[in-house]
Amino acid sequence: MTPPELCNRDAEHLRLLMVFHYILAGLAVAGIGFLCLHFLIFKTILMNPEFWKGQPNAMPPQFQPAQFFAMFKWFYLFMGLLLVLAGVLNLLSAAFLGKRRHRTFSYVVAGLDCLQIPFGTALGVCTIIVLSRDSVRELYETGPN
Repeated sequence: MTPPELCNRDAEHLRLLMVFHYILAGLAVAGIGFLCLHFLIFKTILMNPEFWKGQPNAMPPQFQPAQFFAMFKWFYLFMGLLLVLAGVLNLLSAAFLGKRRHRTFSYVVAGLDCLQIPFGTALGVCTIIVLSRDSVRELYETGPN
């Protein structure tokens, strides 16, 4: 059995991790907003023929802005899906951390968060460190207070 001070420390760390997972999910939503704004600006510039007529260095005739933008749409779709997935996974992980359930799921999300440099990496490493403690494993076995 673990001492009460250790349980309190672990509970506080889990609470902080929960809050930071919610924050990272919020950052994913902000990233989706930025991606949409970038898409609209990029589309406005590429699809406006008047913009290209006044340029001193004319574009090569083989460059077709519409075709280029059609290919780039896949990039926007892929990045948008990644941001939605990261947001949903972090929301679920935050909820599970608060309920002290599905510890393995939070491990997996922490590993994926490590790919999101710099904030996700810091959160992922801290989550892995906290969830690896034996005292936290005992907290998960007993459930929330």
